[in-house]
Amino acid sequence: MEQLFDLSLVNSTIRMVVPILLAALGGLLCARAGVFNVGLEGFVLVGAFSAILGNYLLGNAFLAVLFAVVCVMVYSLLFAYVGIHLQANVIVVGISMNFLALGLTTFCLRAIFHVKGAYYDKNMVGLPKWDIPGLGGILTGLSPLVFLTFILVIALHFFLFRTVTGFRLLAVGENGVAAKSMGIKIHRYQYGAIIACGAFCGLAGAQLSLGNLTMFSEGMTAGRGFISLVAMMLGQFSPLGVMISSLFFGLMDAISIRLQGFALPTQFTMMIPYIVTLIALFFFRKSSYLSDAQKSSGSSR
Repeated sequence: MEQLFDLSLVNSTIRMVVPILLAALGGLLCARAGVFNVGLEGFVLVGAFSAILGNYLLGNAFLAVLFAVVCVMVYSLLFAYVGIHLQANVIVVGISMNFLALGLTTFCLRAIFHVKGAYYDKNMVGLPKWDIPGLGGILTGLSPLVFLTFILVIALHFFLFRTVTGFRLLAVGENGVAAKSMGIKIHRYQYGAIIACGAFCGLAGAQLSLGNLTMFSEGMTAGRGFISLVAMMLGQFSPLGVMISSLFFGLMDAISIRLQGFALPTQFTMMIPYIVTLIALFFFRKSSYLSDAQKSSGSSR
């Protein structure tokens, strides 16, 4: 039991939580603007592939991260245009974006790298690892994106609850009709929220393919985008709440990996984060989050 729960597990949790937390923060922004974005899985997958492609083309990990952010922001514009401008059902559009991302990244993997399943180059350099001494080695071997993520949590909390623009964004999500009557350009705020969500998901994908690993495989997000949606529900619209709930799911992910060293079947250990997700959905099924998000989405049209 001591081998299962130790300080290295905390370090692993911090690394595992970053893609989930970043995607959840992006989804939170969309929800606050009255758009329930279920396309986070696809956004993160596009970010993961774009980061590897950017590293391959530019030969620099930091430029690759910027490349991934820009690519996902462009990809998010498609979701925004269809969901907001054309007023299509955002749930259907989000699911379509997930399937499009899966097919698009698989096609590009074969067309650009001429491989199937996964791309790995031993000469490719991922994001650097920073070591902060002390604390029993908890903050060692972490990429810069890990530290940036927790800074973004504080910055987003300040933006939403301490700035005029943040208050206007909240007003758009709470009651779009009332916000429009006050002269607030609700579509402009919704577009901005979705594009910002793309930036967050681009960072999440870059951390996944260049921070945690240095490779890309088909469907490598493995449901993290959907787990981000649950973390967003449990966090109740609050960046700090989303951070806490994401840390819980990151811990489950880290434990599932740790259990593989205890001679347990891999299929069983890999199910743990998703079983916990289902349990969380069951106990919080009466949460006001989903109903509020749907109400906001309808009122902002």
